[in-house]
Amino acid sequence: MNPSSANGETRVAVLVDCDNVTPEILEYALRVIAQFGRVVLRRGYGNHGTLAHKWQDALVRLAFTPCLQYQYAAGKNTADIALALDAMEAMFDHRAETFCLVTSDSDFAYLCRKLRERGATVCIVGEAKTPDALRNASDQFFEWVRPEASELPPDTPEKAIVKAAMAKPEATKPAAKRRPRFLVDAVSLLASDTSEGKVGLGALGQYLKRTDPAFSPKLYGHSGLLDMVRTYDLLILQQEAEGLWSVSLVAQDPVGTETSSPLTN
Repeated sequence: MNPSSANGETRVAVLVDCDNVTPEILEYALRVIAQFGRVVLRRGYGNHGTLAHKWQDALVRLAFTPCLQYQYAAGKNTADIALALDAMEAMFDHRAETFCLVTSDSDFAYLCRKLRERGATVCIVGEAKTPDALRNASDQFFEWVRPEASELPPDTPEKAIVKAAMAKPEATKPAAKRRPRFLVDAVSLLASDTSEGKVGLGALGQYLKRTDPAFSPKLYGHSGLLDMVRTYDLLILQQEAEGLWSVSLVAQDPVGTETSSPLTN
């Protein structure tokens, strides 16, 4: 059975660890995962206390199937086991080939590795607290940031919580533009394998995502990878005949001195 739907779209499973994240993350998760294909499985896992209270409205409104798991003993999280088993079952049954796990729990890192070993694509949507062990076990990591109180609908409990947390608001400053050295190292590595000594911007972006699933130019103060590469004196951007961009290294002088401002790690 082909894991793709009849119209060629990739089948996606969204599995939510409701005991670990907040309901506010759910709509963001659906927005970012929509780029990968058609969502065919929507499930939220948790215990009675979680699903019967704060998660109930979100799961019903967004058409998720609640998967209630009772705790047979104190300290045992049966919901995590149920999520992992359902993910593996969906992969073996060819109901999905891309999996979006909504969690910040590093216990799911092994599940991510097993899914990827079998050829599945795995994305993680988590909060800032997500450990590197889980971020790096995925193909792509998307960090959810709690919205400002002004962005939430009026008269919601979430808005009250955010307002309380923002009792002493601080002025937000734009992120300073940084030029990490690993970008130059990536171009040097990829371009060395080509006869032209250059690498396509798209291929460069894919490589950076593979090495760090959480990579985004915005984390370094840039609007996109093209904007980021333009700030490097050690890199040359060139637009090819077909309109695509390529990147190469500036020829080094005999002593290898650097005239640009220092790169950061």
